[in-house]
Amino acid sequence: MTDPAGGARRAAILAITSGKGGVGKTSLTVNVAAALAKSGHRVGVLDADLGLGNVDVMLGLTPGSHLGDVLGGEKTLADVMVPGPEGMTIIPAGNGIRALTTLNTPQWQRLAEVVDEASHVLDFLLVDTAPGVSDNVIGLAAMTDRVVVVTSYEPTAIVDAYAAIKLLMSAGPDREIGVVVNAVRDAEQGELVFRQLSAAATRFLGVKLRYYGFVIRDSAVGDSVLEQRPVVSRTPDAPAS
Repeated sequence: MTDPAGGARRAAILAITSGKGGVGKTSLTVNVAAALAKSGHRVGVLDADLGLGNVDVMLGLTPGSHLGDVLGGEKTLADVMVPGPEGMTIIPAGNGIRALTTLNTPQWQRLAEVVDEASHVLDFLLVDTAPGVSDNVIGLAAMTDRVVVVTSYEPTAIVDAYAAIKLLMSAGPDREIGVVVNAVRDAEQGELVFRQLSAAATRFLGVKLRYYGFVIRDSAVGDSVLEQRPVVSRTPDAPAS
């Protein structure tokens, strides 16, 4: 992507988030990243579930340092970037680090620098946020070009997705928000969930959501998680892939 200011190449930056945990947000992130990388793009995943990151675990990686070390000034971005499946690059988060759950001003500034630095060596940067609507999630979303809200067909997931969309819109009303409905029975079920969210967002928030699509409920996804591999790599012909 061309930087409007001066022609420098800059990645498309997407925040991938969800109103609640357990809807497959991180699985979707790593699989979209793997699919893009397989297509020849330079792709990075920034694990921004600060303090409880698990992208590295999902991919069977054992990084020696993490994003927290960069925010603290002990490491550079290049020090913590690790290669992942299909040639993608992973920027791992720390796990079980309470100090990262609430960032101070210098840490926010450094995080913005990390996003900017990574965006100039990639075609796509996928930012896997924590679930929910914490200040960290809202702040990270503000650094991106668009937001992908992942939900499922469960009523609690739909309600929480709407709550996340409401807060995201209040923080950045001009940012595009798209919806992916995960683990659905079929296309009709995915479209039904989106119509419910879209109708509520239009009526009560005055915003038009984009439908980015759905992922079929598929046992191959669970098997790939256990094997710590993206399903698009392990079983490329599976329905979810």
